[in-house]
Amino acid sequence: MQLAWRRAMTETRAILEKASATWSRHGCPGTSECCQLAVTRRPPWLWPSEWKVLEARLEKDRRPLPPVRADGGCPFLDAAGTRCTVYESRPFGCRTFFCHRITGPTKLPADETNALLDRLRAVNVATDDDAVPHSILEWHTASADRETK
Repeated sequence: MQLAWRRAMTETRAILEKASATWSRHGCPGTSECCQLAVTRRPPWLWPSEWKVLEARLEKDRRPLPPVRADGGCPFLDAAGTRCTVYESRPFGCRTFFCHRITGPTKLPADETNALLDRLRAVNVATDDDAVPHSILEWHTASADRETK
C-alpha cells in the first residue's frame, strides 16, 4: 500500500476517534436497527480511507471479507445480526446517531460533525484527487469482485 494511503488511514482513524468522542454524550439502544440496510435503505457512505481501515481490520484479525447477508443487513454484522464485528473500526456514519432512537442531549453536535466530515473529505482528496465516497455495500461488492478474480 502506498505511503500516502497509510498516512490517510492514520488520519482517518484519528477522525473516527474524534467522531466517537464528539457523540459520546449520545447513545444508542443497540438494536442494530440502523444496520438493517435493506429495510432502512440508508447505508453509510464511506470515503476510500474508511474502507481501507475496514480492510486493514479484517487483515489484522485474519478474517476474510464477510459474505453478503441474506437478510439485507450490513455484511459486518455478526451471524445473529445484532452486533458489529468491526465495531472499533466502524465508519464515520456508523458512529454518528442519525436515528430516531438516539438518547442524550437534544442538541446534536452538528457543527463538530460537519467539521470532521470536511476533514475526512480533505484527507481523501489530498491523497487522491478523484476520491469520492461510496456506500458500504458498493465497497463490499467491489472488494468481493476483486477477491474472486
